[in-house]
Amino acid sequence: MTPEERADLVRRDKNVVWHPYTQMEHYRTEVEPLVIERASGSRLFDADGRSIIDGNASWWTSLLGHNHPRLVSALTRQAASLCHTSLAGITHQPAVEFSEALIKVSPNGLSHAFFSDNGSTAVEAALKMAIQYFYQSASGPRRKFLALSHAFHGETLGVTALGGVDEFRAPFAPLVMPCEHLPSPADGLEKALGALSRALEEEASDICALVIEPLIQGAGGMRMYDPEYLRQARKLTREHNVLLVVDEVFTGYGRTGKFWACDHAEIAPDILCTAKGLSGGVLPFAATLATNQVFEAFLGASSRAFLYGHTYCGNPLGAAVAREVLKIYSDEHVVEGIAQRSRLIEETFQRLSTLEGVLDARSLGMCGALDLAGTRGYLERGGWKVYERALKRGAYVRPLGNVVYVTPALNIPISDLEELLFVLEQSVREVVESD
Repeated sequence: MTPEERADLVRRDKNVVWHPYTQMEHYRTEVEPLVIERASGSRLFDADGRSIIDGNASWWTSLLGHNHPRLVSALTRQAASLCHTSLAGITHQPAVEFSEALIKVSPNGLSHAFFSDNGSTAVEAALKMAIQYFYQSASGPRRKFLALSHAFHGETLGVTALGGVDEFRAPFAPLVMPCEHLPSPADGLEKALGALSRALEEEASDICALVIEPLIQGAGGMRMYDPEYLRQARKLTREHNVLLVVDEVFTGYGRTGKFWACDHAEIAPDILCTAKGLSGGVLPFAATLATNQVFEAFLGASSRAFLYGHTYCGNPLGAAVAREVLKIYSDEHVVEGIAQRSRLIEETFQRLSTLEGVLDARSLGMCGALDLAGTRGYLERGGWKVYERALKRGAYVRPLGNVVYVTPALNIPISDLEELLFVLEQSVREVVESD
């Protein structure tokens, strides 16, 4: 692409495209966006010919890197025979084979897979399952959910109720269903467990489910907490007959160092939501897994069926690619290779923790994060100073306000990871030393 063609594309973009999580007035007048032409492995390649390390795995989706050749081949093979069909009264080999494979690697007891398009709809499906489960149970209807402060579970209106990030939730607060936000265990384990225990003791008969992001609260600021909270949450929800829903959209598929974040606590939820890395960043695809106990509550009269579904539910292309993702994990020992890489991330963030102006540097598996001094919040601008310096050095590390983090592909080449971490460290040092 010539410079003139690039400039024309950007001009046209600013005329017609509304970008996510973007103040468009600022974007149109101040931002010179990256124009990406192709991607391979851990790198993006822009229209100016630059190679840029993708430090966020494209919003946490490309866990196997970009354009993994086996995923491209799986997509091509499936497209030659069946791109899409409804899953209503129809089945097909990719949906069946992927369901079997996913259940096999999931926490014990999860036995049925319901498909949708993305993380938001995976959690939305879980909410509707929980509500209808109790609506059809002997204990009677329930209307309330529990979630954590600083939680983020997606964009649809239903899951907006679960959100504990004020910037994302405030405009819609009058419209959302009842949800009580409990203290996050990232702010203190005992306080969080005490609040959960009290809420369940006092209100269990009206609570459908506790919905949590296990071990890392992603969009809320990469807030990390002890697996003990998961163990106790599982115990308490069982005691009070409340469903436990875990949102593994970000944490699943190895991000925390184990295949599921739940595995750190050796617990199994009633419902598990997964997306993002599920399809290797190739296609929108998601799954909501449920136990047999939940599933059987929907059997019987036609009115008891789960009357919910998305047009592309179980899309054959997505299912075929997602099945190949699991084969690659097995064949290439992806999760086993995380330990060496996670040590490099941990060492880098430990060094950064000693800098004046850096608060609460932390890491878990293939995620490292730190807070720059100042106010926490998505709309803060401190992290963007690091972003701009890192981009000039050849790495894309989009921040969460004053939270600077890396979540690269799980199989990122060691040399690329070392380069990414060097760029990040130099950029953070430059910012904090100049403030």
